Amino acid sequence: MFTGIISGQGRILEVTPLGDSAAHGKRLLIEAPTGYLDDVQLGDSIALNGACMTVTSIDPGAAQFTIDISAESLAKTAGLDTPGWVNLEKALRANDRLGGHLVSGHVDGLGTVTHFVRVGESWELRLLAPAELARFLAYKGSVTVNGVSLTVNRVHDRPEGAEISINLIPHTVEHTTLGRLSPGARVNLEIDLIARYVERMLAAGQPARG
Repeated sequence: MFTGIISGQGRILEVTPLGDSAAHGKRLLIEAPTGYLDDVQLGDSIALNGACMTVTSIDPGAAQFTIDISAESLAKTAGLDTPGWVNLEKALRANDRLGGHLVSGHVDGLGTVTHFVRVGESWELRLLAPAELARFLAYKGSVTVNGVSLTVNRVHDRPEGAEISINLIPHTVEHTTLGRLSPGARVNLEIDLIARYVERMLAAGQPARG
């Protein structure tokens, strides 16, 4: 489990195929901030842009670690198939503060940035979420964008999904990769766990869809 509070920005340095077909995944070499890996061990979980991954090798001195990501995960996430910056969060400990909201590290779908402009001291970020996630998004509800716990300020339903508006404070822009977004960029979305359970309870006993 995670909280959506980013603890560091890392950089994918190398992407190495684990085989010669599309069915094979890739190995990522990631550089973390200095000292970030001091309490990390092999097999620990670290979320990369909101996707929970397992540390497969570690070099604390160089502040680098590797993860293996499957072809299935690559197909369902954004920003993990090429070198570049990623948000990092270590798994939640039992005695940690829950500063954001409960995050599982499982990406539910991909959103598209439609608008990103500065408004006063903050920034307005608008995302188009796919139709299958629209019913889980609500005014003042929580959503995870590239691993960052955020609050939805507006929801506008459209035929192709739901466009949500989010306010980013300067701290979030400076300390996560969200400040590097631009219109057209794809982002990883995870819906709120509470919304998921509410939807399941409301659907219980109803005729099957499809």
